[in-house]
Amino acid sequence: MNLPISTIRYYEQIGIITDEYVLRDHNNYRIYASDIIRYLNVVKNCLAVGFSIQDIKSMISRNGMSKEEHVSLIESKIAEIEAAQQKLDESKQNLYDLLASDMTCEKGFGKY
Repeated sequence: MNLPISTIRYYEQIGIITDEYVLRDHNNYRIYASDIIRYLNVVKNCLAVGFSIQDIKSMISRNGMSKEEHVSLIESKIAEIEAAQQKLDESKQNLYDLLASDMTCEKGFGKY
């Protein structure tokens, strides 16, 4: 996993990385639990698909959301992505239509 230590510290500070993942040795140095890599990959993937830090904090909070609320939030994000895909498909088709209409020429765009 390629995650800067500053990001890991920030995630600790704001509560994304909870105490269950951070242990301390006899010198009080941080030792991370072995399953933190998988956990941080989930966080990273959630950010990549458009969840906010606040969404993620709510999802991981023990008192933050029920399973039904998690499912609803994920389904809402899926619907948002599908709507964005539809809009991109329409935009792409509009560009193909523009090319097919031969609107571009040496006289300038849209000039026949």
